[in-house]
Amino acid sequence: MEDPVIAQKAPYELELEPGTYYWCACGRSKSQPFCDGSHEGTGFEPKEFTVTEKQTVYLCGCKWTADAPFCDGAHESL
Repeated sequence: MEDPVIAQKAPYELELEPGTYYWCACGRSKSQPFCDGSHEGTGFEPKEFTVTEKQTVYLCGCKWTADAPFCDGAHESL
């Protein structure tokens, strides 16, 4: 499997409503930070996560986080 595409070297700060979301792990989605199916054939799969109450989240933009889908600061060392 190849390395993910770095969509941006900063987290996506989003206020999300309760629901299930699919974070793009490959970096190819045109709907960053969410999956649009662009990973097909890459070996990457989106990361499903659930928000139970309205909240602000910081989703990884560099795709190198160890805490997917959330930013862990990995972009600072790229």
